[in-house]
Amino acid sequence: MDLKKFVSSIDYDVKLTKYDILGSIAHVNMLAKCKIISKSDAIKITNALSSILKDFENKKIRLQGEDIHTAIESELKKRIGEVAGRMHTARSRNDQVVLDERLYLKEEILIIVGKINNLISVIKKISKNNLSVIMPGFTHLQNAQPVLLSHWLLAYGWMLKRDKERLLDCFKRVDVMPLGAAAFAGTEFSIDRNFVAKQLGFSRISENSVDTVSDRDFIIEFLSDCSIISMHISRIAEELIIWSSQQFGFIEFSNEFTTGSSIMPQKKNPDFAELLKGKTGKIYGNLLSVLTMMKGLPLSYNRDMQEDKEPFFDSVENLKDMLDILSKMIAGLKINSKRMYSACENGFILATDIADYLVSKGLPFRTAHGIVRNIVNYCIKSKKTFGDLSMLEWEKFSTKFNESISVVLNYKKAIEKRKSYGGTSFQSVKNQLKKL
Repeated sequence: MDLKKFVSSIDYDVKLTKYDILGSIAHVNMLAKCKIISKSDAIKITNALSSILKDFENKKIRLQGEDIHTAIESELKKRIGEVAGRMHTARSRNDQVVLDERLYLKEEILIIVGKINNLISVIKKISKNNLSVIMPGFTHLQNAQPVLLSHWLLAYGWMLKRDKERLLDCFKRVDVMPLGAAAFAGTEFSIDRNFVAKQLGFSRISENSVDTVSDRDFIIEFLSDCSIISMHISRIAEELIIWSSQQFGFIEFSNEFTTGSSIMPQKKNPDFAELLKGKTGKIYGNLLSVLTMMKGLPLSYNRDMQEDKEPFFDSVENLKDMLDILSKMIAGLKINSKRMYSACENGFILATDIADYLVSKGLPFRTAHGIVRNIVNYCIKSKKTFGDLSMLEWEKFSTKFNESISVVLNYKKAIEKRKSYGGTSFQSVKNQLKKL
């Protein structure tokens, strides 16, 4: 067995190259400012670091070492000799890796927030374009009450808005500059941590050096946020899968997001939506992996923490892909508004409206509820819908019924009556679109 490979992290923490170099440049500038190293040495080091970053981004070099920190320092030494060793003054890999992760995550959170904003915009657009489409709303996946498709879709928009808020709140706790904690006890050199924080765009510095190097809460919080976001993505995906089935027929995926069966030529499988659900389980696992890794660690730094990166990076990359796929998938949906409207005929979804009608005539709601339940049972036995009932049949159940019941049986009217704040009326949905 290759023992060096077992302890090495370079294969995956190479992703932190840019952040490690930017952090090192800021650190070296601070060392020169504080007269801990000479300005001439600082210029040599920072110029060489900039050239390493440029060569790395242009794929001219391959960094090699146990981890990204030693790999960069090794490359630096090749270019400028022993002076490269001055770069590591007043710091440790323990505070260095936390810096890299925080810089990386600050950038990635803002990218993910941008992708969430894009998905919300797509949902708003399809909602606006189908503002008047009526469909059955569901509880327990059973037809319940009529609702606007736009109202239903916007529910996901509000979920995503909360997701964005959670990430931006997480950003506040990521935005803490750790460099200067050194191995765990700080350093004897008179460094200026606030200078480094300003150079790197951090809003504040960490308060306790022991906590600084042993803290992975910011990653766990981020992975928790990723899990909630992916759960929302999975719920949307599952709903779209159900709606695309022959039994529902509410929507149709564009061809690029479906695949055929290997033996059944008629099939149009929603594979992309299914994979969104599958990858959600992976993101849950990443959270659990880091939580388990951290659960029994004494202070301060422990090598176990090296294992935070793979699940961390995996969740970032998968979540970005999932948000992109879902945005494109929803943008390309074909809405079958006629099928949605006709589905309202199933399940007696105006039952509550009829009960409310009786309440408006003076009956207690519970009494009205019992009357409508009897009407539903009668319709089932008679194989009728509410619209099939004659006035005489209505009056059998209550003398409160009159010709005005016909207005209640209009889906559009039923929608428009839901005027409570946040309800499914046309005006309420328009207000939501503006606010979201």
